[in-house]
Amino acid sequence: MIYPSIDNLLKKIDSTYTLVSLSAKRARQLQDGTGKLMLEHPRSVKAVGQALEEVNAGLLTFKR
Repeated sequence: MIYPSIDNLLKKIDSTYTLVSLSAKRARQLQDGTGKLMLEHPRSVKAVGQALEEVNAGLLTFKR
């Protein structure tokens, strides 16, 4: 089972394109060290998974 599921993520972010752009930008921040992880105990060890977990937790949002 993939965590977090795409269905749960699309309830938080309105489109898949926005979700991909937002999570990719956040993952680059985490890898470069310019961003601090907002979760205490992420399930994923990879930056993209951690970014998606932040979106699922409501810690990472997008405003138009």
